[in-house]
Amino acid sequence: MHQSDPNWEVSVAEVKAMMDRKEDFLLLDVRQPQEFAICRIPGASLIPLSDLGARMEEVVSLADDRPVVIHCHHGGRSLSAAAALKKAGIEHARSMAGGIDAWSLLVDPTVPRY
Repeated sequence: MHQSDPNWEVSVAEVKAMMDRKEDFLLLDVRQPQEFAICRIPGASLIPLSDLGARMEEVVSLADDRPVVIHCHHGGRSLSAAAALKKAGIEHARSMAGGIDAWSLLVDPTVPRY
């Protein structure tokens, strides 16, 4: 099993627990708009990874010193996004391990898989 680094990744179960506890955090979806149209996690803000650099100020504003959880399809793009956000000064940015696919498998089976 993949051992995640808690400084870089958070499990889907922990993200669900954060939501259940009504924690204040930004859920950032870095997939493409056509992927977002297929399925999404309620409350997620869509900023595709390809647009992230140009929209970094917007992300900083959205985050507003809150933790940021980033997700994509399987977790690769969100790790890249977490690295970019940390470089931009958002220290509490973490990738949701396994992405929305793991979310569908482990948390919410009503979220379509693709």
